[in-house]
Amino acid sequence: MFSEYLETARFAAAAAAKVIDQYYGRELEVETKSDRSPVTEADTAAEKIIRGIISERYPDHGFYGEETGRSGGGDFLWLVDPIDGTKSFIRHYPFFSTQIALSFKNELVVGVSNAPWFGEQAWAARGLGAYLNDARISVSDCAELSQATLSSGNIASLAASDRWPGFGKLLTQVHRTRGYGDFYHYHLLASGRIDVVVESDVNILDIAALCVIVEEAGGRISDLDLAAIGMETSTVLATNGRLHERVKEYL
Repeated sequence: MFSEYLETARFAAAAAAKVIDQYYGRELEVETKSDRSPVTEADTAAEKIIRGIISERYPDHGFYGEETGRSGGGDFLWLVDPIDGTKSFIRHYPFFSTQIALSFKNELVVGVSNAPWFGEQAWAARGLGAYLNDARISVSDCAELSQATLSSGNIASLAASDRWPGFGKLLTQVHRTRGYGDFYHYHLLASGRIDVVVESDVNILDIAALCVIVEEAGGRISDLDLAAIGMETSTVLATNGRLHERVKEYL
């Protein structure tokens, strides 16, 4: 059912990449939004291209973009962050991506995470599996914290909360810790190269596409209280599924 929408998301991501390429590596004027995050003309130009493609194909669908806001309604809602990792983009290193997801009746059903500058594109749709650079992927079968690799990112609010001591104990239980961040640690998790991701300062546009990819790869993703991912989600616990409840005990 969702393969057509997946094709549209991948097409829109590729079109946005062509736009972003025109700006990457250049010195750009940077504005600061109300949430203190940066935005450039590349962000807005890429989102305009994505919005145009989607609205032309599906004029009745809703659209929620990082730069242009939310419009429309109905059962279908596209969620888009044209450049997730704008700070990396501004500083000229390729740790950024385009995130495009589709929600149908409040369920995330399509996700594309495109980072050609980093050499990876991941995508998934409900019932169709998850893929990375055209290869089918799945999460690891790691079942012991002592053998697990954990990646964390955006954890300022976690550090300021009463979860912090437990997180510290968790770090002593796993095999190794890293901070791959942004799209990349979700790509690693979905493809079985790491086992746990913890974040505490995100919004739905950062993670919507990645949720579909992780779950279609056989993993589990929730907030830190094990609640389902939704429009107001700001924390993430993502695992290969086998470790989810065990990690939660520390948080």
